[in-house]
Amino acid sequence: MIIFSVNQILTMKQTAFRKMANSLKLAARNTVAIFLLSLATVSNSTAEEGMLIPSLISAFENEMQAFGMKLTAEEIYSVNNSSLKDAILHFGGGCTAELVSGQGLLLTNHHCGFSQIQSHSSVERDYLKNGFWAKNKSEELKNPGLTAARVVEIRDVSEGVFFGTEGLSGQALSAKIKKNISEIVAEALRNNEYSAKISAFNQGNDYYMVIKETFTDVRLVGAPPSSIGKFGGDTDNWVWPRHTGDFSVFRIYANSDNKPSAVSDSNVPYKPLHFLPASLKKRIDGWKMSSHCTITVMKMCTSI
Repeated sequence: MIIFSVNQILTMKQTAFRKMANSLKLAARNTVAIFLLSLATVSNSTAEEGMLIPSLISAFENEMQAFGMKLTAEEIYSVNNSSLKDAILHFGGGCTAELVSGQGLLLTNHHCGFSQIQSHSSVERDYLKNGFWAKNKSEELKNPGLTAARVVEIRDVSEGVFFGTEGLSGQALSAKIKKNISEIVAEALRNNEYSAKISAFNQGNDYYMVIKETFTDVRLVGAPPSSIGKFGGDTDNWVWPRHTGDFSVFRIYANSDNKPSAVSDSNVPYKPLHFLPASLKKRIDGWKMSSHCTITVMKMCTSI
């Protein structure tokens, strides 16, 4: 199961959560850019906290908005319309990345792109030490084997997984569940090029299927020197606020139909269903930031 947030927000005390809810505002509205939402709804005496499967966020919409959330659950996760889930990708099999332009520009951590930066480095061109920036798309560096996956849908398949298991136990029960899972995945992938995986939740009482679209042409656009991108190393990786430029920039390429394709010179920048536009307005002191993206910035976001 892919569960993540842009800033990997896990749990916070009430005051910190309110600051975060009021501050992370990207694009035309106040946003908290999260795929997996970690809530810290703290009452006077007890805490209600934990991680939510994005498809279940609607059940907590009122509580989220009571703490200052401006988005609706549908704007965070939607199967039928573009939503934040389409801008938050699973990068390289273990990291989070965010689409930030209409031409597939992707932000992730420096340590997440470290292997790719290293693979393109040499004694003469030490990109790890000195950084790298492509001046145009033709200079962006290909990375065979690197992937970026978008979650298409998260589906509750518990009923289908348990179908026909009444009265079974032990190996017979396991075999029947395994067979059901195989059939459900096969049906979900009929006539499409997606991938799917079913995982158990709540100690095996619930099963959810994650359907993904995986892009395989992901190119390096830029990265700062390691003295900036890796400053603090793993020691500072889970500390906030951080004093480091832990980022690297990539771009997703797709075929002429905007579908995933193997690395090829004929591929073109991916046009995402949704991306997080950046505001270049002056930052207000404290956590609060500009609440919307100007027309000029929107044009920039679409063109880079």
